[in-house]
Amino acid sequence: MNFQNEINNDIKFLAQSEIRLKILDELAQTPDNIRGLVKRTEITYSSVSSNLIKLENHNHIQKIDDRYYINPITEIYYTTLREFQKSVELINDFDTFWTKHNIDQLSVESIKRLTDLKDSRLVETTIIDIYKTHNTTKQQLLESKRVKAIFPFLHPEHPKIIESILKNGGNIELIIPQSIYKAILFNINTKIRKNAIKKGKIKIYPVRNDLEIYLTICEESMSLGLFKNDGSFDQNRILVCDSEKSHEWAEDLFETIKRDVIT
Repeated sequence: MNFQNEINNDIKFLAQSEIRLKILDELAQTPDNIRGLVKRTEITYSSVSSNLIKLENHNHIQKIDDRYYINPITEIYYTTLREFQKSVELINDFDTFWTKHNIDQLSVESIKRLTDLKDSRLVETTIIDIYKTHNTTKQQLLESKRVKAIFPFLHPEHPKIIESILKNGGNIELIIPQSIYKAILFNINTKIRKNAIKKGKIKIYPVRNDLEIYLTICEESMSLGLFKNDGSFDQNRILVCDSEKSHEWAEDLFETIKRDVIT
């Protein structure tokens, strides 16, 4: 049996039993004996005992005195499994956002860390509020003085939103298609624009290739929009989140795309 098959079999063995994963949940926090694990997991003594034996026989845990300890490599497997489960839950929770949408511009790292968006909420347009997604991001942008954004298209309100941020002493970094560079820049008040450029308050990174992601990063929140597989932007739904992890996730994605643009 080769090394890859051994890893696959180990992961399958752990994934096949929620009881084993619950035991590992507890042991990953602190070593314990059988009775302690029974109390913490609220699983019967016989089930805990039998699964501890199986885990020990597969070298996933070791017993020292009367306490069980998780092995380092198993902790890696277990953490990977739990993160994968959370990613699946996130995708299922926001199925309409992810399904039939293009995620090619998400970096490998951002996909790996998709669970950083677990506290997101899905904002969708309605029959009586067809501008709900745009107005949500607009409000976030106008309330922020530090903004990073990827605008894959020109919305008529973008120049005025940028102008308002700059007028209030804000800083903004933009990644936009080359094709809309002039339309955005020269629709900002001339005095405000020149002053912002002089003071380094606005930085724009034009892209020759198409952008296939919409991203805004404000002081208190971030928002993410995707394109459909047919190439059209999905204006009807965005993910919005204000957690620290989601903010870091968005910042890292922005910087990754910016590096790709500059190089």
